[in-house]
Amino acid sequence: MATAEERMEILKMVQSGQVSAEEGAKLLEALKQETPPSAAMSSERPPQPRRLRVRVSDLETGRNKVNIDLPWNLINVGMHMGARFAPEEIDLEEVMQALQSGTEGKIVDVEDAEDNERVEIFVE
Repeated sequence: MATAEERMEILKMVQSGQVSAEEGAKLLEALKQETPPSAAMSSERPPQPRRLRVRVSDLETGRNKVNIDLPWNLINVGMHMGARFAPEEIDLEEVMQALQSGTEGKIVDVEDAEDNERVEIFVE
């Protein structure tokens, strides 16, 4: 089941305008459908990464403009929402393939000179 912290993070994203109310509702619904830890432990698959972090920062100041930390079960929803913010240099299909193959650590690091931003995506 989703933690109160995860639900609050989604509500903060809605409040700050990072996601629409409709997108926030989808994220909250996806949290409800999360697999219970006991069921996840009984599966024979190796442990999966637990979180996806997307960070967009200003190239001049280094200050974070966006810092989204998504639970693993919200990756598909988050990727669809994040697609509208992604610079053209990021191939989201390639990112999804990396995620599905079990890649961990920083998987994207792109500088967008036109918007003066750096986009980083981490799997943790």
